[in-house]
This record gives sequence, C-alpha cells and structure tokens, in this order.
Amino acid sequence: MTRITFGTSGWRGILCEDFIFDNVKVVTQAIADHLKSGGEAEKGLVIGYDARFMGERFAHEAARVLAGAGIRSWVCDRDTPTPVIAFEVLRRKAGGAINFAASHNPPEYNGLKFSPSWGGPALPETTGDIEERANAMLGQVCYKELPFDQGVKEGLIEQIDPRDAYFEAIRKLVDFPAIARSGLTIAVNPLYGTGRGYLDRLLTEAGVNVVTINDHRDPYFGGMPPEPSQAHIPDFIKLVREDASIGLGLATDGDADRYGIVDRDGSFIEPNYILALLLDYLLRSRKQHGDAARSVATSHLIDAVAEHHGVKVLETPVGFKYIGEFIRDDRILIGGEESAGLTVRGHVPDKDGILACLLVAEMVAVEGKSLTELLADLYRRVGEFYTRRENIRLSPELERVLAQKLESPPEEIAGKKVSDVITMDGSKFILSDGSWVLFRKSGTEPVVRVYGEAGSAAELDEIMRAAEEYIGR
Repeated sequence: MTRITFGTSGWRGILCEDFIFDNVKVVTQAIADHLKSGGEAEKGLVIGYDARFMGERFAHEAARVLAGAGIRSWVCDRDTPTPVIAFEVLRRKAGGAINFAASHNPPEYNGLKFSPSWGGPALPETTGDIEERANAMLGQVCYKELPFDQGVKEGLIEQIDPRDAYFEAIRKLVDFPAIARSGLTIAVNPLYGTGRGYLDRLLTEAGVNVVTINDHRDPYFGGMPPEPSQAHIPDFIKLVREDASIGLGLATDGDADRYGIVDRDGSFIEPNYILALLLDYLLRSRKQHGDAARSVATSHLIDAVAEHHGVKVLETPVGFKYIGEFIRDDRILIGGEESAGLTVRGHVPDKDGILACLLVAEMVAVEGKSLTELLADLYRRVGEFYTRRENIRLSPELERVLAQKLESPPEEIAGKKVSDVITMDGSKFILSDGSWVLFRKSGTEPVVRVYGEAGSAAELDEIMRAAEEYIGR
C-alpha cells in the first residue's frame, strides 16, 4: 500500500496511482486531526489548487471532508497561485491552507501542500505529524463528508476570489509608476498555469505595454514541465530575442511561486544571479537595510553582495520553509534559493514568482540597464561567480557506499584544498579559494545532485569534473 510522504514541498504523487481521492481524503482528515490537536481548527482553512487535472475536484473533496469534521474552509473559485493562497491565510488569520499543486512537476503529477497559520510551508515536525496520522488511517473510511452544497448552506464552505486583496498588497511592494515611466515593453509567460491574469494584469493596469503568451489553462502545460528554466521555455526566449520592442521577459511556473527571467537579447538569467542583483538593488537603490538568507545550495554571489553592503547572510537547508521562518520572524530583508524561489520583508513567508518578476521589472526600469549590464556592473564591484548544478545517476554499488564516502571528505578537489565541510543538508566542501561543491542525495531516486561554484567558467568546469570523479561516475 502507498505510504504518504511529505517532501520539501508537500506530498506529491502520480494521478490515478497514489494520488487518488481516497488518499486525498485521508490526508485531509489527518490535517483536520492535526489542527484539532493544536487548537487551530476553529480558525478554518484556505483551500486552493493549481491548473492541473482534477484540481477543483480535489479541492472540493477536501472541503467536504473538513466540513464533515466541523472545520470551516474558504475555497478559491479558480486555480490560484501558491503565494496568493499564503497571503490569504495571513489576511484571514486562518489556521492554514491546503493547496493542491505539484509546482514544476510533469502533468501526470499532482500534490498537496499544507501551510500552517503563519503562512509558510509546513516545517518537518508538522508534516511528520500529518504523515503519521495519515499512514495510520490509509485504507480506512476514517472521515465524514458533507455534500458541498450543504456545506455552503451551513456556512462551513465559502467560495472566494482572493486576487484583489493580493493585488492591493503587491502594489505596496512594487514601484509600478517607475515601470510604466520607463516605457518598457514586457513579455509575460505564465506557462499555462495559475499566474494567468496576475502578472500580466498587474502590469497592464499600471499602464505597461505587455505581450503575453501561453495564457490559457492547459493541464498538459504545452507538452513541457511547467518550469521556467532555460530548457523549458524555448518559445519564450525566441519571442524576446526576435522582437526588438521587448525589453524584458518574465515567466512564472505552474503555481506561480517560481520565476524565470529573460533579458532583452534573449539571454536567460540564472535565478542565482537574480537573487544577488535584487539584494544589491534593494540595499543600494531603494536604500533599504537588512540581512539576507539563502539555501546551502545557492550561489555565494549573494554573500559577496552582502559583505559589500555590510549585511549578513543566513544559510539554511534546502527547502523554502526555512527561509520562510526568517521572513515570519522579520529577521531578513530578502530570502531566496537557487531553484528560483524568493520573497522579501513585509510579504508572505513563502516564495512568490509574481513578486520576484515585478521587482526585476522595477529594477530594470529604475536602473535603465539590461540585466546583463547590471550583472557586469555587480561583478566589477564584488567579483565574478559561476555556478552550476548537475545530476549524477548512481549505480547500485555507488548508492550503497555514497554516504560513507561523503563522511570522509577528500583533502582536495581540483587541486584546491578542502578548508571546511558543511553538513546541514548534504555535504558541502568549501575550497581554499572560496569556491565550493555540494553533494545532495535525492530522496526519491538513485541520483546525487552536485552543485558547484567558482570564480571563472574554466575553474567551475574543473571542479565539476573532479566532483564526478570523486563520486566515481
């Protein structure tokens, strides 16, 4: 029998295999029991879903189970971005949210994310309790259900449109008049996902000229995973490169919590660099002050920017929930991770691809330079950083000995002495010149993820080759 397991971003599974209505109802009941045990049930839950198959049905089934447990829910009336759901939890002072979304996974997947009352992704102690409760009930009819209409009639279910309240908050965080004054034409690509009618509408209402593609709902996401990475948005890159009137390209992933940025010449700008550019912009141009946070797998370019401006960087394990804690506690100005997640002080403690895109648009408009030019300026001030991630598939023999191998780090990699080892999430070897390599084993497949960074592209190539040799590929 399938076991319910929550990863870094909730429970995910393949539709019709393990992600089925019976299992969704059991997990929903486990969440209800978790809320009751913590005294949060009376606050109710926000329920949302992304643009995948059956999202609305799963959301309605969850609302019926919650109603059967006597817990109120607010159900989004259309597929809704993850950051908007997080914002609605905080706005309503709800007990949390259930969000049916599988982020950038292929279309055959769906997922269930739980967010507690503070609005960020649930921490391991929370998801562990929900897992334990759910797995103890799998295969049982352990829940009651009210018909959806009856739940509405009894005041236990309410359908909502959270967009306007979220728009009001975003307009306080972004200088839309500056974007409009710049005369920029901006291309927007929601990748057939929940970002439709959000990023494009905010910009259009501000008087910005917008060119939009892939802005209808398609559960197949145009035949690509809904991830705004360079490999998955060739049509968008081509559009920006060939249309000379377009000054910037902004994309969001399937549930609009991640971003993909294309410069005016069609160059894809890595998320690592966007995070550092925005930290520099907020500190230098906006004159804001505060520390930053990044995951252990994220570029140290942000560290160089922070040192340049006299602020600190807090390092976290992989998973935005840890960065979300710092936002919740008002400890940082900006937090982000290499996989294109970002948020800022005064906003939700979850990643927001819509806000990230808008801040990039503001930065380009105010600075009057392309992103490539801004990155070159930044390099001149803090030094150059080149970063890359590769996946190495492991043979059964290598998988068995990997942990033991990483417990005994080499004295050097690519001729550079290993000066420090960080083991908060995987094994990160800091080298004598500040370059580094991180090994993280996948929790679901025989793959080790290798992250590397160096001061030049040639040095990075050497480090990545040495890392592969060390693993024994």
